[in-house]
Amino acid sequence: MFFTYLRRELRRRRKAALVVASGLALGIALVIVVNSVSSGMGKAQDKVLQSLYGLGTDMTVTKAAAAPSANSSERPRFNFDAQDSDSDEEQSSDRVLVQGFQTLATSTVTKVGDQKGVADAVGGLSLQVIKVSGQFTRGQFQQNDDGGGRQGGPGGGGTGQPQGEVQGGGANFDVNNYSVFGTDVTEPALGPLTSSEITSGRTFKTSETDAKVVVVDSAYAKEKKYKVGSTITIKGTKYKTIGIATASSGDAAANLYIPLKQAQTLGDAKNKVTTIYVKATDSQQIDTVKSTIQKNISGTTVTTSADLADTVSGSLSTASSLATNVGKWLSIAVLVAAFLVAGLLTSSAVSRRVREFGTLKALGWRSGRVTRQVVGEAMVNGLLGGALGIALGLAGAYVVTAISPTLQAQLGGGGGGAGGPGGGFGGPGRQAAARTLDVALTAPVSATTVAIAVALAVAGGLIAGAFGGWRASRLRPADALRRVE
Repeated sequence: MFFTYLRRELRRRRKAALVVASGLALGIALVIVVNSVSSGMGKAQDKVLQSLYGLGTDMTVTKAAAAPSANSSERPRFNFDAQDSDSDEEQSSDRVLVQGFQTLATSTVTKVGDQKGVADAVGGLSLQVIKVSGQFTRGQFQQNDDGGGRQGGPGGGGTGQPQGEVQGGGANFDVNNYSVFGTDVTEPALGPLTSSEITSGRTFKTSETDAKVVVVDSAYAKEKKYKVGSTITIKGTKYKTIGIATASSGDAAANLYIPLKQAQTLGDAKNKVTTIYVKATDSQQIDTVKSTIQKNISGTTVTTSADLADTVSGSLSTASSLATNVGKWLSIAVLVAAFLVAGLLTSSAVSRRVREFGTLKALGWRSGRVTRQVVGEAMVNGLLGGALGIALGLAGAYVVTAISPTLQAQLGGGGGGAGGPGGGFGGPGRQAAARTLDVALTAPVSATTVAIAVALAVAGGLIAGAFGGWRASRLRPADALRRVE
């Protein structure tokens, strides 16, 4: 009887039911789209940050670079051997510099790893290599064509030397500036190399702690025409290319990756690192771990992903702010309006059905049964609105994902970035932190979002039913029968 009466009443009042369901659908669809876009913003930001610090890294520990002294010279010097001027042999000279930060002792890595809340810690050394290569060309002496050959000689003035000038000659040198990162091959799960995927060859083996092998970033490999098996010479040491790595997003952490010990040898930084990558035991306790490290290891700077996220600007940050703030409050306003409209329309419908409910009560229906009937109708309207809202919300999220609008993310670089001078979080002194990255926006819909939509649909039905049920429960048969519609 309940469902028969329910079906008949909904069919008889299709327009009113459609208005209630449409209002709820609009609010629920907006909630789904806003939540999905916000989730997409979070994924986009994570993608940007991951390109800097790699997977699994929760924070980095560095030491700010010291201010240059008045007597120190920042200009690297290059020395070339004096060779036979007739030789066309190319000369080259490498200068390897520690990049970005002051170095920390490798013992600091162990000390950081022993702090409470730290699951793992690994060190890395960032280097900048300036390579100058080229050759000198001897000039050619051109004798003056004056018909006399030599001037001076016995009885005449002059020096007795050929007269002429040197033409041509000079030097042709090329400067190649690239970055090298020394990675701890025994800890492959941490460090900036984890933000790249090996697309050719292989990565380091844990046994290659001091091997002369190198993994090359794909963009740099394409520029220099390197491939797996190529030999790369750094400061006179030859390294064999074992893999090509492609950055997941943005720029790679370095052009070349070599074992940490080899980097320490090249940079004359034995037992030194520039960056310590830290993984926390609990992602919810990162701030606590940060405070512990800063307290127990003086002179260091601890930077978390949240610190770097605060420096993200550009359209990604603007869109994220809009989705989080404006979108959230707009969704709440629309939902409140939809719930109120649904409740008022249901209450109004009950007012127009006074004779009907009075008759039912006269026939023996109790107030509770009348109330359940009204609430049942409102619940069906709410569920219909929820189904329609979920469909509209999924369609809106699909459209956003299909269009994939491109957002720009600029990480605050310069001297005072979150990761210290010259680099971002975990970015071993990288200048990439000051570059603009393009990220495609998606709007993934999670099961949680759909569950929220269903809950809102049920809540809308209950609120509308509560309005109407309260009104219906107050009707008395005698009063109802006296009223005329």
